[in-house]
Amino acid sequence: MAGIGVTLNKFFEKRSLTAGLAGVAYGSCLTVAPMVVVIGVLLLLEWILGFDTLDYYTRELFSCTILYIFIFALLTAAPFNSLLSKYMQDAIFEERYQDILPCYYLGLVMNIVLSCLLGVPFCLWEHFVGNVPVAYVFTGFCGFISLVLVFYSQLYLSICKDYGRISLFYLVGLTVTFFLSMALCWWAKWEITESMLMGFTVGFFLTAVLEYGSVRRYFVKNSNRFRPVLRYFRLYWHLVVINFFYTLGLYIHNFVFWTTEMRMVVAYSFVCAQPYDMASCLAMFTNISATVIFIARVEMYFHSRYKAYSEAVIGGRLSDIRNNKREMLREISNQLMDLARIQFIISVVVYLILVVVLPRFGFAGLVMRIYPCLAAGYFILFQMYAEILFLYYYKDMWGAVFTAVGFCAVTCLASIAATTLPDIWYGIGVVIGSFVGWTTGYFRLRWVERHMDAQVFCQGKLIERGTGIRPSGQVYQRAQEDGR
Repeated sequence: MAGIGVTLNKFFEKRSLTAGLAGVAYGSCLTVAPMVVVIGVLLLLEWILGFDTLDYYTRELFSCTILYIFIFALLTAAPFNSLLSKYMQDAIFEERYQDILPCYYLGLVMNIVLSCLLGVPFCLWEHFVGNVPVAYVFTGFCGFISLVLVFYSQLYLSICKDYGRISLFYLVGLTVTFFLSMALCWWAKWEITESMLMGFTVGFFLTAVLEYGSVRRYFVKNSNRFRPVLRYFRLYWHLVVINFFYTLGLYIHNFVFWTTEMRMVVAYSFVCAQPYDMASCLAMFTNISATVIFIARVEMYFHSRYKAYSEAVIGGRLSDIRNNKREMLREISNQLMDLARIQFIISVVVYLILVVVLPRFGFAGLVMRIYPCLAAGYFILFQMYAEILFLYYYKDMWGAVFTAVGFCAVTCLASIAATTLPDIWYGIGVVIGSFVGWTTGYFRLRWVERHMDAQVFCQGKLIERGTGIRPSGQVYQRAQEDGR
């Protein structure tokens, strides 16, 4: 998410409490605010339209529909986003802007096909087995596809550093969601859940359309060259594996508890474990500020060190290479430690606030007993993801694969074992899995540190003979790409 740090640096350079808070608020608005606004609009609509007056089955059917739309929209987008992001960044660096739209359209087709392969059979089961009305099922499916399109187009705008426009599009779409839901319920006399589901579907679709229009505004020419994009799947399949297993690891512990006695089945189709799912949501939001902190600090500090080292390797003296390498590696350690320290303070404060405030709103009992262990697990998890991103910098794809796959596998196995423990230890699977992933990433970074000279000068990780040079550390042959 390059580019945020340029603005954040203006805030933090003032070194005052007010400027620091303003920087955090700015970073939050451009990163996590859209999802917070979605939750806020959902809760506000439920309160205004009298959602709590509905029968239990109707409320749970709607809640599960929204839950599944978000979870599986993220999972279906995960296999492609990192790889397509890399292709787009490389094309921008090489000034092959005409190749962006083929990448966009091919990725769009892949996302929709995969989403339909998962969504259509589920919707057929929901209607024919669960006896859910076809109009409700179809509206939910359209909402799912629309959110897939939102997440997908959002990737391209993020690479273009247009974060403000992303937040604006979410705001416009959710404003339409809010007023349309009330209009359908009060004026058209639709059912409350049907009104809300249609409102969110239209809002997501409008957001996706606005994002698509913005992508077309950035990239006008279309080369219709799809083969280079497909070639990236062969060369950088590691990115598909890494992103998929990391995203799956975020939810696999929920899937494990969906198989326990805690689970609830709605319409013979939707499965969930409400106390555990709610505790997971609270734990994630307790630690999600780590994303903003990492973006800010890496953009302001580490990136300049990495760039200086790369430039020294390309044309500097041996002493310059050694000095910049030493400074760069020291900066990695500093950023990881600072991220842990700052996020620990924030997480403790948020945790204490939630423990005091949430019981007043009915969140108590099993949810609050599960929450502390999960909060600790997500704290480690976001530290682990920072290590994965540092491994990306040094093109250590196998290290990132080991980290993501190990995290996902251990989280699954440990969560299965946790189902037999007392409820306060239900989240121990996330703690163990995240710690294993963090440990793997840490030792892999140390391995990269010890073998960096061999990687750069002997294996061509930064420079390859007879080719051009990219600041990211990769090489390309532009004449071949242009077909000359």
